[in-house]
Amino acid sequence: MAVASKKIPAPDRVEVKTALLSVSDKSGIVDLARALSAKGVRLLSTGGTHKALSDAGLAVTDVSEITGFPEIMDGRVKTLHPNVHGGLLAIRDDAEHVAAMQAHGIGGIDLAVINLYPFEEVRAKGGDYPTTVENIDIGGPAMIRASAKNHAYVTIVTDPADYPALVEELADGATSYAFRQRLAAKAFARTAAYDTAISNWFAEALDIVTPAYRTVGGVLKEEMRYGENPHQKAAFYVTGENRPGVATATLLQGKQLSYNNINDTDAAFELVAEFLPQNGPACAIIKHANPCGVATAPSLKEAYQRALACDPVSAFGGIIALNSALDAATAEEIVKLFTEVIIAPAADDGARAVIAAKPNLRLLVTGGLPDPRTPGISAKTVSGGLLVQNRDNGMVEDLELKVVTKRAPSAQELEDMKFAFKVAKHVKSNAVVYAKDGQTAGIGAGQMSRVDSARIAALKAEEAAKAMGLSEPLTRGAAVASEAFLPFADGLLSAIAAGATAVIQPGGSMRDAEVIAAADEAGVAMVFTGMRHFRH
Repeated sequence: MAVASKKIPAPDRVEVKTALLSVSDKSGIVDLARALSAKGVRLLSTGGTHKALSDAGLAVTDVSEITGFPEIMDGRVKTLHPNVHGGLLAIRDDAEHVAAMQAHGIGGIDLAVINLYPFEEVRAKGGDYPTTVENIDIGGPAMIRASAKNHAYVTIVTDPADYPALVEELADGATSYAFRQRLAAKAFARTAAYDTAISNWFAEALDIVTPAYRTVGGVLKEEMRYGENPHQKAAFYVTGENRPGVATATLLQGKQLSYNNINDTDAAFELVAEFLPQNGPACAIIKHANPCGVATAPSLKEAYQRALACDPVSAFGGIIALNSALDAATAEEIVKLFTEVIIAPAADDGARAVIAAKPNLRLLVTGGLPDPRTPGISAKTVSGGLLVQNRDNGMVEDLELKVVTKRAPSAQELEDMKFAFKVAKHVKSNAVVYAKDGQTAGIGAGQMSRVDSARIAALKAEEAAKAMGLSEPLTRGAAVASEAFLPFADGLLSAIAAGATAVIQPGGSMRDAEVIAAADEAGVAMVFTGMRHFRH
């Protein structure tokens, strides 16, 4: 049943006489408390915050003095008391509320400065179960929500970044209704994101794949000039997941990343992470979230050159992802072509000096590579709903490959198959990828027909061969990968016509026998992975 409104108009400016400060993140809290004290604001505080303010020489009252009850149970219970919540929730212009305050000796609290136990940080660092549970804040969210609900009279501050604005707002010792509204909205968003992190952690810890309620939360990292298109508003939120990538990277130089830059850079880095640095340098070049060239080589420079050779036309204005530290020699090659973003685990001084000559070129360093096997979730919105699934962390090295043709692949064909299948995992469906000697030869992406994807990939290979001055495309003698099963033999026949001698696909079609027979007739080796990698 809904609660009826008191219909009392909120005052515009409310004088701040008493403030409650209780923070886990103590950055800036002493300076803020000094500023409040200088304006004659009475300070109330708890635990570690009280100690920090006292040690700074500030006059501060411990919350236990107003509750008449000490902190107990290792600090689990200290603010859950009517003298605190009554002071936060009381409607100052309501006679019944005022009478209750007077009857029970409850003083009003006009400002609450509260931030929460570092649950997200503990979770990101892999804290054990008991430690993570202990970092679930109870009193903090309760006070934040109480203050935010009563924003007509109470100012709630949850972010140290808002301290300067608060001090400026208090020039006359009061806060405006509009100011309190904005901070209340931010406060509810903060507790929502906090509870989201907790609920998602419980789902992971207890292996609950489909929890009854699923939310996605994040912290605003930056507002953007626009989204996927100029007429769309956009912003970038980070979840706090401790995964090397675009969300956690350091921008060493270049202008702000756009919405499309971030989307494409994430796709590029997740792809190149499939190739472990201990197995050699690798480079992936992405355009519109699809790879246009991927390659490995003895040196990073050569890996870049080989990736570029796959489709030099599409690579213009693309995203370059590297699986090892960017060096000067590679950087000198990259700057010859217009590139939007370079992302790598690191960049040496020589590389930074080279890139510095291109001030608009964004250079991101991540400090490491994401582990493709790490579990996680991915989500996308649909009208009226949210689709959530586990991250696609399947890896071809972990699969039991089944040879289904009369001819088994050679050792080199098998390596090319695995390479092509790794890339196909990151190509929009329908996907067909040709690869030879650690280099993509042609990529067909996002077609409604798998036959068309095979043909486009072969056409790309022919164009690349002309650009490189080769007598024949690299699809001759290459392996070809399909991220999903070949439903008919026509896709296979297109690949064979392009020169493929080995095929890797999940298998599982009703016409597998027909496809296998066509491969046998052409003398082509084929293996089934048993795992599909649709990507939409």
